[in-house]
Amino acid sequence: MTLADLTPAERRLVASLRTPAQVQRWLASLDYNHEAGAPSLKSFRGVARHKSAHCLEGALAAAFLLARQGHPPLLLDLESDDGLDHVVALYRVRGLWGAVGKSKYPGLMGRAPAYRTLRALAWSYVDPFVDRTGRVKGYGVLDLREAEGPDWRRATGNVWRVERDLYAMPHRRLRASDARHERWKQRYLAWKKENPKGEPPVGFYPEGARMR
Repeated sequence: MTLADLTPAERRLVASLRTPAQVQRWLASLDYNHEAGAPSLKSFRGVARHKSAHCLEGALAAAFLLARQGHPPLLLDLESDDGLDHVVALYRVRGLWGAVGKSKYPGLMGRAPAYRTLRALAWSYVDPFVDRTGRVKGYGVLDLREAEGPDWRRATGNVWRVERDLYAMPHRRLRASDARHERWKQRYLAWKKENPKGEPPVGFYPEGARMR
């Protein structure tokens, strides 16, 4: 896909976002897509047009923008016990992994490039993932260069094939101990009791210094 395939507005957006940190700030500025009308899985084009995204839509948009910066379009899928996976786009700087992400939960947004392995990066999401039902049980990486079906970069409709590929691909086991999970669950529930309309801030978690 070349710049000629983009609309003028899309070209301006690409030109304005030259680093992963800038992509993360742009993604964070978008409205969160709560799918109030119907489920959706928009491409980069759909996200840019509607200025809203849920986590997978945000990861697709970020993967496209990171690819324009020279990074392979890779998605990290964090598999959860409750079936509500979280997905972020990956990038690598001087051998260290980082991520760009969209979420309702501040602790599940992006990561600065500070992780030597993908496992270490995935582990940084384990504690922030804990809520009433969520618990990370594994992680996997999808290379969008191998994706089939509707174009995840510029399709005007939904690109459900990407979601199916994420669920179907192999995942490596990643799981905190029961005691650690229960400790974070009780801490989360106690915070929510005091703050029923919000979610714990980045500094609530031990990896807070490495989160955007």
